[in-house]
Amino acid sequence: MKRALPLAVGVGLSVAFGVHQLAPVRPTTFGTAAVYAGAAYFYLGFDVSLLGEAPRFSDPVDRVGYGLGLFGLSVTPILFAHYAGGDDGAVLGFVIAFFGAVAFLTLSEQARRVSDGTE
Repeated sequence: MKRALPLAVGVGLSVAFGVHQLAPVRPTTFGTAAVYAGAAYFYLGFDVSLLGEAPRFSDPVDRVGYGLGLFGLSVTPILFAHYAGGDDGAVLGFVIAFFGAVAFLTLSEQARRVSDGTE
């Protein structure tokens, strides 16, 4: 785990460099770097994966709620890009940051479960 943080910072800076080429606004660049550095830290520092096992729900209503949430997460960036005019580099930067946020939240929760021993 000692090497995970420097590697994660490198990942964050790499993504930030690309986003800065699309939308050269420093707060956006720094925010995106932080999100991806955090996601990369949990990915590299713990034995977790974005493609790992999804949560299982026994109640059909819970499964529908989870499916609705996943559908919303998957189409929202595309709809936002369409609404805002997909030709703008800032919209692509938003989509990149949005997916990074989802990755960070997913990986950090899986890492918490691993460190607690509940997974």
